[in-house]
Amino acid sequence: MANALPDLKLLRIFVSVVRHQGFANAQHELNLSTSAISTYMSQLEASLGLVLCHRGRGGFSLTSKGELFHQETLRLLAELEGFEQYAAALKGELRGTLNLGVIDSTVSDKALPFAEAIGAYSQEHPAVHLHLSVMSPHELQLGVQDNRLDLAIGAFSTRMSALVYMPLYREQHWLYCSNRHPLYSERRIPEQVITQQRMVGRGYWSQAELARHGFKHSAATVESMEAQLILVLSGAYIGYLPEHYAQAWADKGDLRVLLPATFGYQAPFSMIMRRGRGREPLIQTFRDLLKAQLNQS
Repeated sequence: MANALPDLKLLRIFVSVVRHQGFANAQHELNLSTSAISTYMSQLEASLGLVLCHRGRGGFSLTSKGELFHQETLRLLAELEGFEQYAAALKGELRGTLNLGVIDSTVSDKALPFAEAIGAYSQEHPAVHLHLSVMSPHELQLGVQDNRLDLAIGAFSTRMSALVYMPLYREQHWLYCSNRHPLYSERRIPEQVITQQRMVGRGYWSQAELARHGFKHSAATVESMEAQLILVLSGAYIGYLPEHYAQAWADKGDLRVLLPATFGYQAPFSMIMRRGRGREPLIQTFRDLLKAQLNQS
């Protein structure tokens, strides 16, 4: 009869293999040979009475039941880590890994004291290992939903039901052109002239989101603000940028805001976490600390 509860070591090996999409790629993280990993995976499948993955010349892939088991394994390991953190908190100390995510180009945003919060958190809880990822809004939400991220900060135009969204502040965006663009020296520019320009869109914007910002289509697509800035500075495109991020180039005269009364908008920033995880000690302490930093700024 198959065991109902497989060894946790086998579960962690399984998750690593899936993350690296194969035995060979997981060797370095697990510090095991491919033959040892194969043996452990066979033990796990035998204990479950299931085939979890296909491996061979066709490459690595999960079976349909393997996909379901992987999702449940991620949930279980996240809950176990949360329990370990809770037990450590009862002793008056925080340990473990806190996985944070944030969208790019926030380092110049004075409205978000993220670096200050991380510094204070690390000083108060030196035994906690911090892992910080910079991702697109959609990737951040998927990361939190899958428990790969504990907390994430960004502007999210769409929402996922499994997540909790805590409002933080609003980030000002303007539509910019560079001093290499034909519109830069024009004094009075009609709205219809601006909407006919080659505009940079964002890969995570839907067509409806693009239309809300005044454009029917984009001539280029980016996944980050740095890429957006590069294309706008090229003079071949116009595009939206956060005010704080573009300010240094605007002060030098390299960028100009186009028709701010029409094209400016504010992006609502939120801190997100998976529903039901708010009381985990690592998450709760960082959330409370960031809120305190926001109240001081």
